[in-house]
Amino acid sequence: MDSKQLAQYCCAYADDRKAESPVIMDLRSISSITDFFIVLTGSSTPHLRAIASEIMDKVCEDHDMRPRQLDGKGSGTWVVIDYYDVIIHIMSEDMRRRYDLESLWGDAPKIKPRKPRGMGPRSRKPRPNEV
Repeated sequence: MDSKQLAQYCCAYADDRKAESPVIMDLRSISSITDFFIVLTGSSTPHLRAIASEIMDKVCEDHDMRPRQLDGKGSGTWVVIDYYDVIIHIMSEDMRRRYDLESLWGDAPKIKPRKPRGMGPRSRKPRPNEV
């Protein structure tokens, strides 16, 4: 799987937890740090944590990948998940507005988030107590 596909999967998993305003920025031509940034908004501390957990759980389960780094899960306002070629920023609305990563990396082309082929309307399998 290439980094663009991973970015699309991560956005789809975040969508399963109702992440808001997803943006995928293609940094391949302007930065050596990573290939893609994903910026998402969560409405509360528990929501940010649920989005982060869903992404990490599903990427591990479906693609056998673990993040290189996780930062901010305890803060409740900004969580960063680093998969080397894809870095995911899950932010509160206030933090997203304050740091405005989309403008900071304004030269980066934006990619429309789409569910990858073969991925149904819900990527998450029901948990035992949900059946």
